[in-house]
Amino acid sequence: MRTWQVERRKRTRHLIELGGLVVKAGVVDLTGDDRAIILGALLWIADKLQSDQGEQARARWAAKGKQAFEAAAATHKGTDRTVPAVRP
Repeated sequence: MRTWQVERRKRTRHLIELGGLVVKAGVVDLTGDDRAIILGALLWIADKLQSDQGEQARARWAAKGKQAFEAAAATHKGTDRTVPAVRP
């Protein structure tokens, strides 16, 4: 397989995994799959991370995300392939 094909597949998988996080968080259902709302929320997150409160938000959100991954891993006992290994 050509290098560009391998890289394209890696990128595609990465994008699918990111989309899976949006679904896993319940954002799609909560917004009625309204992409303008989802994009607006993501832009708000980006603004928050670039602000003077960025480090505080990053730490708070990372802790909440790790907790959700750990809870999902405990519930699924390692069968859910969308749950990455949680790094300390």
